[in-house]
Amino acid sequence: MQLSPIARLVLRLCTYVVLVIIYLPLALIFVLSFNSARSIAWPPVGFSTRWWAGFLDVESAREALLSSTRLAFVAMVIAIALGSMLSFALQRHEFYGKNAISFLAVLPIALPGIVTGVALRNTFVRFGWDLGFLSVVAGHATFCIVVAHNNVIARLRRIAPNLREASADLGATPQQTFRLVTWPLIRSAVAAGGILAFALSFDEVVVTTFTAGAGVQTLPQWILNNFSRPNVLPYVTVMATLVLVVSLPIAWLAQRLGDSNPE
Repeated sequence: MQLSPIARLVLRLCTYVVLVIIYLPLALIFVLSFNSARSIAWPPVGFSTRWWAGFLDVESAREALLSSTRLAFVAMVIAIALGSMLSFALQRHEFYGKNAISFLAVLPIALPGIVTGVALRNTFVRFGWDLGFLSVVAGHATFCIVVAHNNVIARLRRIAPNLREASADLGATPQQTFRLVTWPLIRSAVAAGGILAFALSFDEVVVTTFTAGAGVQTLPQWILNNFSRPNVLPYVTVMATLVLVVSLPIAWLAQRLGDSNPE
């Protein structure tokens, strides 16, 4: 469809406006992390790196960062394993109720986090499961599995069935076909799904609030709880900027892996 010059101009301006709305607040928080004052008022009073130099000395922030990293890693491993198996089951096999299971598999990502959090907390309490690290992992896995599943099944749908048939005709076993044909074609999608699952788990706060016990505090929770404390506020901006800086290459890598064509 050929657009008129005015339509192209309008679309270009709308794109720029959307990008400014999304990324201007992120740029501001990055600048404020180097503010010499303890407030986050604009404009910054001066330039200083003392908050960056001392943020790891805040024990609660350091523990929250480590806790988020551990939770995200475990959730990522679970998501890759269960999400990939679910993708193979739905793509390679026909069985009764397949469409219903396919719908239920992706439903958790569409549900509001507060609904998932309340449901999981009530379930854990009813069955006597203490709220802690494992309950948070279970909560994060509910939506991280969906991310990994969507990436893997999308790649499986792009693989021509005749590749497996040709491998079988040449005498390869199903295990050899998976190792030599299927796995090289889906490994980038598996990696992309795992990376996205890690990032999604790392910055999740709603489900974590309902499923975490008294001894678990993630980095997003720490940022939320300390945002109104003037003495800790500069470190909050540093931690928020740190999450932003780490998330950018993760998102870029996940996009590159997800967009790569199977060879």
